[in-house]
Amino acid sequence: MVKCGFDNEKYLREQSAAILERAELFGNKLYLEFGGKLAFDYHAARVLPGFDPNVKLKLLQRLKDKIDIVICIYSGDIERKKVRADFGIAYEVDTMRIIDNLRECGLNTRTVVVTRYEDQPIVKAFMNKLSRRGVTVYAHRAIQGYPTDLETIVSDEGYGANAYIESDKPIVIVTGPGSSSGKMGTCLSQVYHEHKRGVPAGYAKFETFPVWNLPLKHPVNLAYEAATADICDVNMVDPFHLEAYNSIAVNYNRDIEIFPVVRRICAKIIGNEQLYKSPTDMGVNRVGFAITDDEVVKQAAIQEIIRRYFRYQCDYSLGMTDQKTVDRVKMLMNELGAVETDRTTVVPARQAAEAAATTPGKGSDNLFCGAALQLPDGTIITGKNSPLLHAAAGCVLNAIKTLAHLPDELPLISPDVIDSVGMLKKEFLKSKRVSLDLDEALISLSVSVPANPAARLAMKQLSKLSNCEMHLSHMPSSGDAAGLRKLGINLTSDPNFASHNLFVD
Repeated sequence: MVKCGFDNEKYLREQSAAILERAELFGNKLYLEFGGKLAFDYHAARVLPGFDPNVKLKLLQRLKDKIDIVICIYSGDIERKKVRADFGIAYEVDTMRIIDNLRECGLNTRTVVVTRYEDQPIVKAFMNKLSRRGVTVYAHRAIQGYPTDLETIVSDEGYGANAYIESDKPIVIVTGPGSSSGKMGTCLSQVYHEHKRGVPAGYAKFETFPVWNLPLKHPVNLAYEAATADICDVNMVDPFHLEAYNSIAVNYNRDIEIFPVVRRICAKIIGNEQLYKSPTDMGVNRVGFAITDDEVVKQAAIQEIIRRYFRYQCDYSLGMTDQKTVDRVKMLMNELGAVETDRTTVVPARQAAEAAATTPGKGSDNLFCGAALQLPDGTIITGKNSPLLHAAAGCVLNAIKTLAHLPDELPLISPDVIDSVGMLKKEFLKSKRVSLDLDEALISLSVSVPANPAARLAMKQLSKLSNCEMHLSHMPSSGDAAGLRKLGINLTSDPNFASHNLFVD
């Protein structure tokens, strides 16, 4: 059982109070940049055991009578189909999912802003799709001379050229599906328009990581570096905070580098250069004060860094990142004295792959694959690929049999069902691989339930796999990855392909 190291209720109380207090500083008109993931923040949940991945939605629900919500998405991310890795969906799809999540919580978005728009046809199609579903969409173009030409930026040709977003609430939450989405520019553009209208609005940031009141080299902060290794974020002691207060606070390079620009922009708009003396001052973040067990979160953060190392190795094999990204995370692991096999499921998964070599009837295009999953009580369950099942599917079926106290040799899926699915894949869908991936295996399991009481008993155990850890000796197929994601299993894998073939259907 994972130990808890974070107090959600304390966090909600302190964070909501801090936001309201900041809004009061600006006469109750605050544009608050919401960094990180608005919903399903699994990174935070992994490094802060006990953290509710949807705590930000609950925070907004507490403030619902005082907020409007604006979602920003960078046009370049739409154009290149940037993907949110933990869900495997593109940013524009995630934008629509965010709107749905907010609506389910009784929170309506004011609008979507497409930032740095350049008339890209694919971006225009996305904007049309939202508009035709009743969502108000604005397009903000890049400002020439940003960030050095202050006279242009803070003028009717700069921020003034952006359409003003109407809002009658004291706090406007500006969020987005990922980093560099244009949230800060949208906030400052709105602040400019408000002051032109005689409203003394202000700007602040809310980001979970890095945690400003934890040490620079605390594993939780290093886990943030690992999570952003692909965009080269680096944690630093905030030099402005140190100079102003003779106190150490942690921030990251992009915020520190842009702070002089933001301060000058705010001074030109608001006329009070000394309001924020450091980028840490701009932040409104109480997450560090809700940590209840430092040792628990340290160990959890180290495990997250190892997970990121495996993920970036796989991304490198797939051509999605470079060796420097992998090396950055490896250096963080070295700094903490961590190795791959500190993840308890790694060695058993590799051993299962070796055992799979004795499995008869495998095609020459497939390699020997193994999987290992750690149950909530610490028990390690393994699985290996076979002519019938992928390793991930076999491992999950073995796990739910164990949880249901069923004998290992008892089949959960009817052989007739497996044969029927295999025939469908081979004869009608023209697939070369007839073994079931996890997604297919779970559907087959459900089909077997009416005729097999053991299948019904085992299927009821699936919810217990949420937040369990799994490692694969190979990179998962799309069906395996989708099934594991739906079950809420924290997956890592070795950067090996499961087949010699370049194309796998």
